[in-house]
Amino acid sequence: MNNITAADHVVVAAVSSSAFGRASHIAKQLTLPLVSDWRVSTAAIALLIDIDSAALQLIRPRPPGPVMIDFASPRMEYRRKGGQNELLGRAVGVRQGRSLTILDATAGLGRDAFVLADLGCRVMLVEQLPILAWLLNEALAAAQISASEHVRAAAKRMQVRCANSMFLTAESGVVIYLDPMFPDRGHSAAVKKELAVLQALHGDNATIGQSISATDEQLLEWALAQSTPRVVVKRPLRAAPLGGKAPSHAIAGKAVRFDVYVLGNLA
Repeated sequence: MNNITAADHVVVAAVSSSAFGRASHIAKQLTLPLVSDWRVSTAAIALLIDIDSAALQLIRPRPPGPVMIDFASPRMEYRRKGGQNELLGRAVGVRQGRSLTILDATAGLGRDAFVLADLGCRVMLVEQLPILAWLLNEALAAAQISASEHVRAAAKRMQVRCANSMFLTAESGVVIYLDPMFPDRGHSAAVKKELAVLQALHGDNATIGQSISATDEQLLEWALAQSTPRVVVKRPLRAAPLGGKAPSHAIAGKAVRFDVYVLGNLA
């Protein structure tokens, strides 16, 4: 997997004059250029900074709206009540009386990691891009003071590490979860916007609908080589198993499938 840096195609901008000081500090922290007007930047994406929030914004003609990480958002609350959470929990091995630790090796926007933490798991979110790791930490800090008790509780079970998973050794007994950036998994504008933002951050020039399977296959090889009882991979519902490696079993929902590779017994 390449050691990717966002410095060449990401800029930082304040959304108001009152947020300029914070934006300047964050730009220095992330070693990214600070611009006065992101709309005329030649970069691919902007980190928009407000007084108490931050968002990623694609830079293009007629751009879609910004993408934020907010674990207490209505969207996350809606998902909390959905059936996919139960499927993900079953895939990693959640059950009453069992304490699981999950290594989310492709943390991204952190939503599946938050779901797992809400289900009672301890979750290490590994994200190789400093800008995403920073946003995840900001979201966790906000979640820890949320008015919602379950959001605060889940946030306490989460930690973020900025690293390339391929260079890590997972602790024995930790379940590894992979959610590769596979092609558009939904029809909503929000889903397409988020995928486009992630592709831009990773410097992926492929259009939506093309795969980055070579990198994903390497990540699966890494995961299967760890001292882990289980590797879980999120896949499109009708896609072939990642790298052609048949899982021990799969748990399918309406739009996605969780391929489960059983390598040992869960504690």
